[in-house]
Amino acid sequence: MSSRSFLIAISVLAAVFMAEARTTAILITVDQSGKGNFTKIQEAIDAVPENNTEEVFIAVKAGIYREKVVVPANKPYITISGRTAVDTIISWNDSRITYDSATLAVLASDFVGRYLTIQNDFGRGAQAVALRVSGDRVSFTACRFLGHQDTLLDDIGRHYYKSCYIQGATDFICGNAASLFENCHLRSVSDSVGTITAQRRESPSENTGFVFMGCKITGINSAVLGRPWGAFSRVVFGFTYMSDLILPQGWDDWHDPSKQSTVYYGQYKCYGQGANPSRRVPWSFTNMTTEEAAPFFTKSFIGAADWLRPLPTHFKRAFSSKP
Repeated sequence: MSSRSFLIAISVLAAVFMAEARTTAILITVDQSGKGNFTKIQEAIDAVPENNTEEVFIAVKAGIYREKVVVPANKPYITISGRTAVDTIISWNDSRITYDSATLAVLASDFVGRYLTIQNDFGRGAQAVALRVSGDRVSFTACRFLGHQDTLLDDIGRHYYKSCYIQGATDFICGNAASLFENCHLRSVSDSVGTITAQRRESPSENTGFVFMGCKITGINSAVLGRPWGAFSRVVFGFTYMSDLILPQGWDDWHDPSKQSTVYYGQYKCYGQGANPSRRVPWSFTNMTTEEAAPFFTKSFIGAADWLRPLPTHFKRAFSSKP
């Protein structure tokens, strides 16, 4: 074999090895009946080594898991997957300080959540987070997030939400992440006027913001699309159905008119009775041009091509629940 042929063969083998590594995961099962490796989700996470470098797939059997779950920052590459969101439920009812109240707190990077319901059932009267996401390169698919105030604390990092259901009343999608929500259903359940987003971008140099593409907005009573938690708050809706729940003005300045000149609130090719641009606040970008919209309505907004990864197709040994 020539040296050139040898190098080509080595390159091919390396590529095959890397592809296999990306689609092979350590399998851990969580089953309340005792037939899995663990009976609690947190126990499974605790079994993953610190500074983990391998894909870990935690398969959660159907059930209601009454526990407060944290994925620590030093445990990346974890996937938690249920069978379907309606029968795989993580539930708690904390209402302490916003950042500490989450039912599920994802502090690690390279995390994937699938087919889960994550709920904080504390109810009205205080910040009560269902999901906090503070890691980079995090995705959720076909999940449900249920709460009232601050349901989804989309804190920091780059995140992708696909086909998720998000329910709340006050600022129920909040934080300063750079996130793309694709084909998601947002439902406001406020007793009066709900607020869907409270994005916290603090400076024009921050490449953060919430982008909603091909989504659906429904609910009861009425709601606005968002209000500025940060002075440079950035939220864009595109190709999204808005029911008549959405008030004609669309947005609120949170009683601070100075933010009207710094926020970026946009709308592109939305439809439904609540999408009518004629009475939107004048400081929003009601009719974005194709050129203005182009940077937002693509996975490139979050650099997803570099980090969204396929589901594993091969599994190996599970961590043991025994010492």
